[in-house]
Amino acid sequence: MQAVVASGRIDLRDRDSTLTMNAQDTTLLPILNIAAYQFSAPHDLQHQRRELATLCRRERLKGTILLSPEGINLFVAGPVESVERLCQYLTGQPEWADLEFKRSYSREQPFRRMLVKIKKEIIAFGIDEVDPAHDTSPKLNAKTLKQWLDEGRDVALLDVRNDYEVRLGTFDNAVPIGVNHFRDFPAAVQELPESWKDQPIVMFCTGGIRCEKAGPYLQMAGFQKVWQLDGGILKYFEECGGDHYTGDCFVFDQRVALNSQLQETALEQCFACRAALTNDDQKSPHYVPGQSCPYCYQSDEEHQRQVLQRRHAAIASATTPLPGSVPYVNRRPIHITAAYDGWFLIDALDTMFPFVGRQRWEQHCREGLLLHKEQPASGDMRIVAGQRFENLFPDTVEPDVNAEIRILFEDDCLVAVNKPAPLPMHPCGRFNRNTLISILNGVYYPQKLRIAHRIDANTSGLVLLSRTGTVAARVQPQFERREVFKRYLARVIGHPTDDAFVCDGSIGTRPRPAGARVVEPDGQASRTECRVLERLDDGTALVEAQPITGRTNQIRIHLWDRGFPIAGDPMYRPGGRIEAEQTLGIDAPPLCLHAWQIELTHPRTCQRIRLTAPLPSWCPIASLE
Repeated sequence: MQAVVASGRIDLRDRDSTLTMNAQDTTLLPILNIAAYQFSAPHDLQHQRRELATLCRRERLKGTILLSPEGINLFVAGPVESVERLCQYLTGQPEWADLEFKRSYSREQPFRRMLVKIKKEIIAFGIDEVDPAHDTSPKLNAKTLKQWLDEGRDVALLDVRNDYEVRLGTFDNAVPIGVNHFRDFPAAVQELPESWKDQPIVMFCTGGIRCEKAGPYLQMAGFQKVWQLDGGILKYFEECGGDHYTGDCFVFDQRVALNSQLQETALEQCFACRAALTNDDQKSPHYVPGQSCPYCYQSDEEHQRQVLQRRHAAIASATTPLPGSVPYVNRRPIHITAAYDGWFLIDALDTMFPFVGRQRWEQHCREGLLLHKEQPASGDMRIVAGQRFENLFPDTVEPDVNAEIRILFEDDCLVAVNKPAPLPMHPCGRFNRNTLISILNGVYYPQKLRIAHRIDANTSGLVLLSRTGTVAARVQPQFERREVFKRYLARVIGHPTDDAFVCDGSIGTRPRPAGARVVEPDGQASRTECRVLERLDDGTALVEAQPITGRTNQIRIHLWDRGFPIAGDPMYRPGGRIEAEQTLGIDAPPLCLHAWQIELTHPRTCQRIRLTAPLPSWCPIASLE
């Protein structure tokens, strides 16, 4: 192997950097690292990819070779003789005969695997009009730049590197372009001062490759006097030292950074954000190797806030317009249980869904809207247990709902939301896509959330969902064992005499019109504990209700049965009346019932947690929050 020797020192280069070391030390560094780029594309990308992959595998090399229609960019390391054979192969290709390699040496292999990839660009930029192979900005050598700076010439220095690189060091008075990735450079150019279009500008990066594209783009954008620092910062260090430069230079290898003497500094790099970390940075409690550092660490609160922002944006997108407001074919499943085995289909449907009416079922069958295995089903067919049918409703348009769903809490196990009203929990009746679970499953796709408990479509407030079946299996039994503490707020018509009272009337199982239920002697045992929070001048009272059992409409039935119906209830009306009305219209006065708090044992940590929903507008006691 040939090495360029100057003044007893060997020129050692890698990726975007140059490292010098004493000649006698090279025997301790058996791994040769090379880096090179050239804007000159091979004639057959696929052929060259195969040839290079075979060669690197045979020579036990590791690193990355990027091929694209615009050229080649590579970072490879391995035994010296093996790397030199790769260099000989590359320069033996006509399109890469002039390829110049930057060399450095290391004790150990810095790469874990060998990748030979075809990409659109050898350095991501995204502007097709920029073609450095045929047009690039003029280069300014390091010594000329130092002379200009010594003379105090009126020249603007533009640092085109990423912000995390600039943070470690840059030329005095240089202006950072302000990006976290080079592909953002074109947008950042729009923020440069208009006066710069007639002022001399010297761009610089670590080793020069980024300036090959940044320069032509600046010229396209109207900047007239643009130069690029030839060889970048590290070539400047090699020829001029650290004059006019403050700090170190970030390099893209295991050394992290070099000082102006081209010596490795005692820095580490953050795995998450790629920031270079000083000794003080590494002592920070926010530095967790492989996870975070002081520059990218987020508290649990900050992380939760950002997650919720993304969720709310996704909800807004999923509900604008409301998913059920666009006509579609609603496919409602019908499952045949053992109780109807051997029945005629029409008889089973009429028995299972008596509120629909036999004539309507017969019409559905005639119109081919009842399917079995995607084929029209006849009402006189014999059915067997386990069969599945689909009832089609063409041109379905669902009633409007309130889709202002707000995520209150989210972790790897649970999701807690503040459900608005009116909004049904799950598909039923006139609602399918305009339901809480349908909207959320679209937002969390491919994950399928599982409802842990239910509240009425007209009831607002806190709803808890499990993120996996395993979590649901740990959460659901807590409800069944009555280990979950729930608190509701209700604004009732009338003033209860007692400050605290218990409603324990048994709730019947026989549904009345529209599914209403009432207190009956032979009903299911039920208990709701109530506390009056405030008696209001308009004749209503604010009541806190804690359901000990979980019957359908329990709080509404119990308070109505005691003579204190909930304001805005469309079904359980004053004077003991029951109206056959269920889901309220979007503009109707609200049902003043709000699921306020829930407390349970977290399925992973086994610690008790309490979640609270914001108070609704009809609740006059702000201090409750």
